[in-house]
Amino acid sequence: MAAPNVLAIVLAGGEGKRLMPLTADRAKPAVPFGGNYRLIDFALSNLVNAGYRKIVVLTQYKSHSLDRHVSQAWRMSNLFGSYIASVPAQQRLGKRWYLGSADAILQSLNLVYDERPDIVVVVGADHVYRMDFRQMVEDHILSGAQCTVAAIRQPVSLANQFGVIETDPADPRRISAFLEKPSNPRPLADSPEEVLASMGNYVFNTDALIDAVTRDAERVDSAHDMGGDIVPDFVERGLAGVYDFKDNDVPGATDRDRAYWRDVGTLDSYYEAHQDLISVLPVFNLYNYDWPIITAQNFFPPAKFVNGWQGTYGHAVNSIISAGVVVSGALVEKSIVSPGARLDSWAHVSDSVLLDNVQVGRNAVVQRAIIDKNVVIPDDARVGVDAEEDRARGFTVTKSGITVVGKGQRVTA
Repeated sequence: MAAPNVLAIVLAGGEGKRLMPLTADRAKPAVPFGGNYRLIDFALSNLVNAGYRKIVVLTQYKSHSLDRHVSQAWRMSNLFGSYIASVPAQQRLGKRWYLGSADAILQSLNLVYDERPDIVVVVGADHVYRMDFRQMVEDHILSGAQCTVAAIRQPVSLANQFGVIETDPADPRRISAFLEKPSNPRPLADSPEEVLASMGNYVFNTDALIDAVTRDAERVDSAHDMGGDIVPDFVERGLAGVYDFKDNDVPGATDRDRAYWRDVGTLDSYYEAHQDLISVLPVFNLYNYDWPIITAQNFFPPAKFVNGWQGTYGHAVNSIISAGVVVSGALVEKSIVSPGARLDSWAHVSDSVLLDNVQVGRNAVVQRAIIDKNVVIPDDARVGVDAEEDRARGFTVTKSGITVVGKGQRVTA
């Protein structure tokens, strides 16, 4: 049987309000992650590694840095018809922006008509995970479903944070109900402590998707959302299947990170996902060369650790240090330091995430903090030490006590 013609649509128009101030000047999928990457790199890497190289990225909110990243980092050879195209809101159906993720696809159906695929894969752009979408597409075709939803097993206690999938007891591959953040869901028959949570990734037969978003546009009671409206429509008609993420076998995956998936929609989850990277046996392994996470290759020199003032030594422990970083007589512990950063003598950075080109002066202390690009922390300054002082200076402090300094914010000693 010939391989199906597959078009991938990446939904990248999200505003990301819960990630403010990191999204004050950029779209959520463009937020830097893990030193070298942007959040969108994980979705695009999964698609490209799976062999799907006809991809459109639908953008809307503050998309300049996202568009630039896609155009620079994701240039595809068109020798075999490959492309990754960033497509802004086109207002083809009137002078309005996208009303929701389903409306984004409706307004972009010209891309589907041009490609004429057999299958459309629809994925979010702001999750951290590895997944072979080819296996999901094969499962979708074999199942006979017209819509398949990728699902990950989560504890019952966390069900109220997700869209939860309940399956037909007579056919566990069919969805019988799709519940939005339920308080008392039915657990899995083979795992009474778990439920199936939607990952925000879908596979559709093309004609079925076109029909669903077209009918949805006519509903005045719809939020025009893929998870909230389109999937329930398929469920009601008995046409929706589920793909269990545990069945996805990614080359090079370890037992520890095989089922890893994180929605980094909040500052705390963004911080925690970074902490998952830096242990000796990381919960999410960036060093899987069989399924690489691809990103822009910038021309930074190697990282450098040098003696600082009066015999201080630059060193880092349990940390990720990116290219172009200079640690000059400073100590870095359990942190991620992004390209181009510089840390001077006696500075101490711990349990933190420093984005590109952050400068940390002598004797400065940064702990349990996220510091956005180009922020300068002067000599003797303290960030993350006193939450009330940080709030008084205009910095964001999360519920768990993480201090966030946004782009352009001034730090005083």
